[in-house]
Amino acid sequence: MRRREFIALLGAAIARPRVARAKNTAGIARIGYLVLAPTSLDDAFLEGLHDLGWIEGQNISIERRNCAGDVERLKGFAAELALLKVDIIVAVASLAVQAAKNATTSIPIVFAALGDPIGQGFVASLARPGGNFTGTSFDASPEITAKQLQLIVETVPKASRVAVLWNPTSPVIRTYFQSAQNAAAALRLSLQSEEAKDAKDFEPAFDAMIREHADALIVLSDAFMTVHRATLAELAAKHRIPALYGHNLYTAAGGLMSYGPSAPDLIRGAAAYVDKILRGAMPADLPVQQPVKFNLIINLKTAKVLGLEIPPTLLARADHVIE
Repeated sequence: MRRREFIALLGAAIARPRVARAKNTAGIARIGYLVLAPTSLDDAFLEGLHDLGWIEGQNISIERRNCAGDVERLKGFAAELALLKVDIIVAVASLAVQAAKNATTSIPIVFAALGDPIGQGFVASLARPGGNFTGTSFDASPEITAKQLQLIVETVPKASRVAVLWNPTSPVIRTYFQSAQNAAAALRLSLQSEEAKDAKDFEPAFDAMIREHADALIVLSDAFMTVHRATLAELAAKHRIPALYGHNLYTAAGGLMSYGPSAPDLIRGAAAYVDKILRGAMPADLPVQQPVKFNLIINLKTAKVLGLEIPPTLLARADHVIE
């Protein structure tokens, strides 16, 4: 009996290494939070933790590392968090996740809003991630671009030429762009590709849209585009181009429409993974969460600026309307 009890206790200790380490500092767990740029998602993450009983300053502390849009700072910040031996690193979007991966193979890493975690080599499978990674995936599958094209055509019925603004340095977004090409062909639309991998590429891209008479625009969202969401919304309004984006942060920043997963829901999902790991779960055993709901959001204030009347049938289907 004593032998069995010893084995059971040993197994429990092995299964909960992070909890033991979390309690080493007056019972306060330390969370590293690595982001490319601040967004309202930061508050959603704190709210998610709070709802699960984790209160900053009471039973958790958060080491924030915000790069303010400077990709070059990610590597150094990730290394800092690893040296601090935080109990968990939460990394938002692909670039931050890659930096965290390069910094540590032992600290649990919870990713949030990550596209194609298998294709990018972060997890072995969605059901059994393996290693020290798990989290929430933003990957709605590239086929979502077909729905986005349908929505923009429904918004601008006379549209025959649609521009797609995308980041060619992202392998995930490249797949989405290829899907957009296929969808445009099926809808008999002319697709205008405009690439941007730096903020200085935006103005020339919009100038080309006007020059080539694009009727509408779809922005394929990644971390880079999200950082510059307000600039993109301003340029679309300035050039009077109806634009659709990948999630609600864009419409909150003045974009016309968005269709995609709820970014706040995904970041709250990341908080749930933090909770599980601090309570003894191993990242390798926690299946990656994929989006199950996609929201259509319409900004009527922006529609008014553009002089665009949104079809009533589309308004009726919207999950949220900004007035």
